[in-house]
Amino acid sequence: MADFDPREAMGPSEERTWSILTHAAAFAGVLVPFGMILGPFLVWIIKKPESALVDRHGRAALNFQISMLIYFIVSVILVFVVIGLLLLIMLGVFWFVMVLVATIRTADGRDPGYVLSIEFLK
Repeated sequence: MADFDPREAMGPSEERTWSILTHAAAFAGVLVPFGMILGPFLVWIIKKPESALVDRHGRAALNFQISMLIYFIVSVILVFVVIGLLLLIMLGVFWFVMVLVATIRTADGRDPGYVLSIEFLK
């Protein structure tokens, strides 16, 4: 009898749905402090054993969200040099657009294509 592989438990449609949710969960950051990291992290940590696709998308989403947090902290520090306020506004718009684009790209079956993402989780 063959061993059960939990990565085969999801069908392609379900994998795509959870991958989309991994990226879209970042919008939790609008309501919950650090939700932009916690949302994707929770989806990723729960579903990654069941799907290599969700694992890959979860790592991409978390890498981007952690990168954005670092950029946000740097921008807050730069507020004292005046340019930080403009950077914060641009960063907020950039974050929103990139999460939206990544969610749509994932729904189309493509890689999220995050720009300016530092690879922390490999």
